[in-house]
Amino acid sequence: MTVKKASDSATEQVYIIRSQHINSYGRLFGGYLMQWMDELAAIVSRRHCGSEVTTAAVDNLNFKAGAYMGDMVALVGKLVYVGRTSMEVRIDAYVEDRTGIRRNINRAYIVMVAVDQEGRAVEVPRLDIETETERAEWAGGEKRYQLRKQRRIEGY
Repeated sequence: MTVKKASDSATEQVYIIRSQHINSYGRLFGGYLMQWMDELAAIVSRRHCGSEVTTAAVDNLNFKAGAYMGDMVALVGKLVYVGRTSMEVRIDAYVEDRTGIRRNINRAYIVMVAVDQEGRAVEVPRLDIETETERAEWAGGEKRYQLRKQRRIEGY
């Protein structure tokens, strides 16, 4: 089985908030941010597994602060945990000011599953854990995996 590093699939995207992205409160509509985060999770996981993917779960999506018209929103995605066919991608969203300083506005963990042309789950490469930070992220991913598994058993 292939082994890959988290850095092999890490991805960043930047958006400028325009009028069509704004809700009635004058802030970035959360649905746009969720869409962008899901797309980035798909890109990260496709880069890791080399196949099509589908979203299986969104875990721990926290809106910490708003973004406004003209703001730049930077999304940073990296793989933090893999199972046999699933991959957990951490997505951090930041508002970036004109000097490049970033302020975190959101974090989510999105679970993607690798699939073949018929939509059946396929195995994914293992993840090479290189740093203490990656080890801590992996441990958190294991805990979230077990919680999701327990929720399925309980009917959530």
